[in-house]
Amino acid sequence: MDRVVLSFGDSLLRSSDVSLLDPPRWLNDNVIGFAFEFLAASLSPPLSERVAFLSPEVSQFTKCCRDEAAAFLEPLALPCKDLILLPVNDNSGPEAGGSHWSLLAYVRRPPGFLHYDSAPGTNAHHARLMARNLSALLEGDGGFREERAPAQHNGYDCGMYVVCVAEALCEQHLRGCDDLILQSITPQYVTRKRAEWKDVIGELSRKSAVAPQP
Repeated sequence: MDRVVLSFGDSLLRSSDVSLLDPPRWLNDNVIGFAFEFLAASLSPPLSERVAFLSPEVSQFTKCCRDEAAAFLEPLALPCKDLILLPVNDNSGPEAGGSHWSLLAYVRRPPGFLHYDSAPGTNAHHARLMARNLSALLEGDGGFREERAPAQHNGYDCGMYVVCVAEALCEQHLRGCDDLILQSITPQYVTRKRAEWKDVIGELSRKSAVAPQP
C-alpha cells in the first residue's frame, strides 16, 4: 500500500517517495519539491522575501514553455528576489521524468545565472534553456556561467546534490557565508543528508498525524 506519509504545503509524499531517500535510489520531483518547500518555509520573513525556491514542476514548465513562462511566473514577483533556485532536469518534455538533476541559481547582485552540476556538462543545454526563458521576466540577466560544483561519485545522488547545494547557496548568499560552504558537500555529507531528510519527514508526519490512505 502506497500510503500518504506527509502533506506539507503543496507537497504530498507517499511511502514510495520517502523510500527514495534510501541509497542507492534517485530522488523524484516529489521529494525535491518537498525539500525546496521545507527550506523556503524555514526562512525567517525578512529572508523569505528575498529568495525563491521554484518546484521541479514550475522549473520544467519554465524550460519547456518559453512563450508562456513570463506570464505564468509573474505572480511570484521574481524580479524582486535576490536569489532564485531552480532544479534542472534533462527531460525534454513538460511532464515529470528524466535521468539527471542539477541546480540553476539566479543571483540579482551582480546579476547572472549560475549552473551547478554534480556531473559537469550533463545538463548545460537544459539549464541554458531555462535561463533564457526566465531572463524574459528579469531585468538585466547578466549572462550564464557554469560554476564549479561538488561532484557526485556515483550514478544516483544527483538529486541530493541539488538539495544540498540549494541549501548551501541560500546560506552563502543570504546569510553572508563564504564560498567554503560548498566545499563541505562531500559524498559522505550527501549520504548523511539523505538520512536527515528522512528524519525531517518522519518528524513532520508524526506531528501532523496524517491518516493512512490507500
